Amino acid sequence: MPSKQSSSGLNRRALLSALAVLSALPETLLPAGAQTAAAGDPLPSWNEGAAKQSIVDFVTAVTQEGSPDFVPVPQRIAAFDNDGTLWCESPFPVQLFFTFDRVKAMAPLHPEWKNKQPFKAVLDGDMKALAASGERGIMEVIMTTHAGMTTDEFAKIVTDWFATARHPKFKRPYTELAYQPMLELLAYLRANGFKTFVVSGGGIEFMRPWMERVYGIPPEQVVGSSIKTKFEMRDGKPVMERLPELNFMDDKAGKPVGIHQHIGRRPIAAFGNSDGDFEMLEWATLAGGGRRFGLIVHHNDAEREYAYDRKSSLARLDKALDAAAANKWTVVSMKTDWKRVFAIQ
Repeated sequence: MPSKQSSSGLNRRALLSALAVLSALPETLLPAGAQTAAAGDPLPSWNEGAAKQSIVDFVTAVTQEGSPDFVPVPQRIAAFDNDGTLWCESPFPVQLFFTFDRVKAMAPLHPEWKNKQPFKAVLDGDMKALAASGERGIMEVIMTTHAGMTTDEFAKIVTDWFATARHPKFKRPYTELAYQPMLELLAYLRANGFKTFVVSGGGIEFMRPWMERVYGIPPEQVVGSSIKTKFEMRDGKPVMERLPELNFMDDKAGKPVGIHQHIGRRPIAAFGNSDGDFEMLEWATLAGGGRRFGLIVHHNDAEREYAYDRKSSLARLDKALDAAAANKWTVVSMKTDWKRVFAIQ
């Protein structure tokens, strides 16, 4: 969740920035992508054109033995942003909806919240009042709803929420709003020896419970923002307690740091959708030698999904869009490069 703040104070993007501190499901859509890959075209939901061809050319070049661009399997690392790159992040990233629902679920135990900001703003759906509470108020909501429990308890809360939560526009489970073309791309890369990682500003422990089912990415290949945790023995059993304190912010310049700390290898390919992914794209493609690949998903399809870029307070795509040509990053038009956005379409 890349962070943005305007001169008028915390706007919608700033709320998302605060959420980046944090950290069953329907059947994954991934098998469909994997099955179609086996049938012939590995990217059947992509229209023929420069974007699709750039992906195929890169994968062919780095996987073909004898090619001057050949990359050994252990070095085939691909890093993907999550929100807006692998699934829908509008009108708010999914974790923000989760946070609001947590406030509502906990409200019966806190009758004082009806008159106490910023909780009153959340309960009233008053985003202006919530923004007026400032970063301190946002952090209070986050820590109240995401800390003070064990990691296992939090994982169950997340899993239970996903089982019933629905997107306000599409009226579908959030896990059905993964982008089918990107699911196919993940499967295509893995079929060619790549190890795929998610590197997101979202909470690492919010993402881990469901990513393997939705994307085929196991928990140990998820890099994200986190709050501090503490080991302790409780009733004779070891647990990890989630503490109301920031541990790491995996956003913007933090993404290369997160990659370095968690992965230990520089990716040869990186995929994002906003200026929050700019430094990750630079880290993966502008150093390290050999052939490298960067891709930006451009949200320009208001009919099938949403349209936003340079002026958006949500996942603004401005600096990275301008730098794409010079850095040889592929810009994917959701409107023209994708035959469909979701598997449900």
